[in-house]
Amino acid sequence: MVRGGTVAVVGGSIAGCAFAAAAARAGADRVVVLERTRGRLADRGVGLCVHDDRAAELTALGALPAGIARHRLTRRRWVVKDPAAPASPAGRLFWEQPFPFHSYHWGLLWRGLREATPASVVHRQGAAVTAVARAEAHGRRRPEVVTADGAAEAYDLVVGADGYRSVVRDAICPGSRPHYAGYVCWRGNFDARLLDTLGEDPWPPDAVTTVCFPGGSCVVYRIPGPDGTRVNWVLYAAPPRAAGLRFDDPTSFPPGHLTPELATSLAELLARAFPPYWARLIALTPPQDTFVQPIYDLETARTAAGGILLAGDAATVVRPHNTSGAAKALQDASAFASAWRDAASWDELASAYEAARGEAGRELVALARRLGRAQVEQTPDWAAMDRHGAESWWRTQLGGAPGIGGQAMSRP
Repeated sequence: MVRGGTVAVVGGSIAGCAFAAAAARAGADRVVVLERTRGRLADRGVGLCVHDDRAAELTALGALPAGIARHRLTRRRWVVKDPAAPASPAGRLFWEQPFPFHSYHWGLLWRGLREATPASVVHRQGAAVTAVARAEAHGRRRPEVVTADGAAEAYDLVVGADGYRSVVRDAICPGSRPHYAGYVCWRGNFDARLLDTLGEDPWPPDAVTTVCFPGGSCVVYRIPGPDGTRVNWVLYAAPPRAAGLRFDDPTSFPPGHLTPELATSLAELLARAFPPYWARLIALTPPQDTFVQPIYDLETARTAAGGILLAGDAATVVRPHNTSGAAKALQDASAFASAWRDAASWDELASAYEAARGEAGRELVALARRLGRAQVEQTPDWAAMDRHGAESWWRTQLGGAPGIGGQAMSRP
């Protein structure tokens, strides 16, 4: 077992909290979390889902604290605007599949992880890391973190948990950047009590609904919120005609910054392609809770080297269709904790982590690319789809994988 040592975790979101907690519990002498944001990360109020099997495994490993608010989901319903009856409010249901997940509010999940972090962990808000290099210190080369104020500090281990625009990634995978997938993701959420204004509700609380249309799809589900249940939706489609989106570098229009042109583009898509009920539902979202971002993905050649580890989206950027982002970050932290227990040196720890998570991350990227092609880039004739056709289409997307949501850490 590695004993003592100093650990810097760059990034204080879900992956960062999980890694900081794992390092502190493993016995590191000092753990510092460097987070560039000065405000509360809990304000990122979007939804996510975790597969029930992944949640059970992560809870048993101590990576997912108990008691965090979540909403139970059991089935996924696929609907399409019925060409034979376009005014049919909810559209035509052509398939229903099991969906053993629980949904979370990003901010509430982050808060639970943050509160579970041992008190010995030092959190530095507003500490923007500009580079990670290697410097000679105490007779060996150690990773050195450089911050925007020019300060540099060496650590025994640096964890890059700084997301898809990772600075730390450049230290071990120079020039590795997320690649634009060719389409965008609209996201929004609103108070579920607004559903009452729509009248009849064809949407069971335990169901995820996927609204299908030529060239895209939209996933809608309920999540817990700080003040009650909320509706969360994620819509994938070709980039809107409105100017202002850049695709050469990961970017987005965050909540509250949606331009009138983008809002108009979304409204036109809803009116043209969605069954009336679902178009009205999406339109309930306040502008301040609607945003759009291009979709990217990335697989790295390695996730660990020279005292530096990559975690979560810093290691692999997976398109959201796989519903595995949060689980993957927590699994990374669990693998890190296991590697720490078994390793006799920092180099052994890095090698064990790479063996456990490198290929696993690349598999997730490959699966999400297949899902993106099938559900956005090369959509089938949704209007002609029935249950049997949908089941065959789904098996083709999975390509032998048992399902979405990530895989067990200890495979049979």
